[in-house]
Amino acid sequence: KKDISTRTLNALISHMKKALAKEEYGVAIAAPQVGQPLRLFVVAGKVFVEQKEGKVAEATIDRVFINPEIVRTSRKKSAMSEGCLSVRGKYGDVMRHEKVTLKALNEKGEHVTYHGSDLLAQIFQHECDHLEGILYIDKAENLRDMEKEKEHEQKQ
Repeated sequence: KKDISTRTLNALISHMKKALAKEEYGVAIAAPQVGQPLRLFVVAGKVFVEQKEGKVAEATIDRVFINPEIVRTSRKKSAMSEGCLSVRGKYGDVMRHEKVTLKALNEKGEHVTYHGSDLLAQIFQHECDHLEGILYIDKAENLRDMEKEKEHEQKQ
């Protein structure tokens, strides 16, 4: 906790946010993906966009999760299609809990708790896996190459 808000950590978080913003389909990035062995990930603000009364709200700010811990999971799991910025162009199906509760510190050092379902639950599990040195391809079934699928679709 003493390292939170230091110039070094703030620079890393800024770098991660900029890297994530450059990725059209990227929704999160973990510190190990940028060469830093820290328990930290950033989730893009676009994940937290709310839809109310038929209108889409502006994307909120990116959220930072430091020393995250999944503290509760649903019993129900589903196969979810996943890709990763670390393994470009490949996608696979990974069994994930449909709902999770995650506790962490934010970039101000405040304790935060998030209850995620669907995409957010998937992101939390995927990013926590990164922090444990696990890539989704270690768990994925039906791994496929998106370039080959696109070529196949274009030929038909």
